[in-house]
Amino acid sequence: MTRLNVGPDTEGVRLDVFLSESDEITRSYAQKLISDGCVTVCGRKEEKNYKMRSGDTVEIEYPPMKTCEAQAENIPLDIIYEDGDIIVVNKPRGMVVHPAAGNYSGTLVSALLYHCGGSLSGIGGVLRPGIVHRIDKDTSGLLVVAKNDAAHLFLSEELKTHSISRVYHAVALGRIEEARTVDKPIGRNPSDRKKMAIVTGGREAITHITPIENFAAGLCYVKCELETGRTHQIRVHMQSIGHPLLGDPLYGQEKNPAERKYGKLISGQCLHAKELELVHPSTKEKMRFECPLPDDFSSVLAALWKNGEVL
Repeated sequence: MTRLNVGPDTEGVRLDVFLSESDEITRSYAQKLISDGCVTVCGRKEEKNYKMRSGDTVEIEYPPMKTCEAQAENIPLDIIYEDGDIIVVNKPRGMVVHPAAGNYSGTLVSALLYHCGGSLSGIGGVLRPGIVHRIDKDTSGLLVVAKNDAAHLFLSEELKTHSISRVYHAVALGRIEEARTVDKPIGRNPSDRKKMAIVTGGREAITHITPIENFAAGLCYVKCELETGRTHQIRVHMQSIGHPLLGDPLYGQEKNPAERKYGKLISGQCLHAKELELVHPSTKEKMRFECPLPDDFSSVLAALWKNGEVL
């Protein structure tokens, strides 16, 4: 059982908000715990909108943790390259990389386990075998996966030293006329834990942005190269400079005219991991991979060109 004491600084805060901020859980999970009767305030069960009072004692009886491991599933993979050490795949939009709460099946890891059998690095544990780096569920594109521990350790070190080049293509709101670098630290958003934000004391995050094309509709087609790899890095950095990604449900501008017109052509942020360059773990050969834009991303560009939006 977890016991939390309410001080003057949190008086008047809703119970679900207090739980999510005090015990670092999502607000939706806090609400579920409350509705399931797992939370009491001074021995009483209260509603999620109960306002905390200084001196209250909150007790949480967490349900037993669900134990699981990733299961192999016969899911098609778009394999760009494969050998005994690595496999490079083009992940489709909508696929989660590894199992997590609410997404225990249909993941990239499940597909890899079926394809590779036991030939995946075990360093990531039973839920993340072979996973060296990740991309968001609604971002498509290239990922390198390690098929043994030696390859995993080598690639992880390459990531730490920024030796793996990862280039994304994106469509964003507004116009970007010149190349620029965004160097702003990223951390968990203190007011919404589902989101990341530019925060003092956050982890170093650097993105290099190069314009490809600007459109009269108030959109731009850009290339974003990661120097670091923080959660939602490109999405947060682009929003921070006034150019949120088209279709982004977390960081976008749903009332923007260009978003209303062209955002409906894509389900999720218009972001694709298009280029990947790395040194092979065994041969030490430099390797470069590229994959085409997905159909929905291409449909956005095609619509802009068809409508005469090119500047």
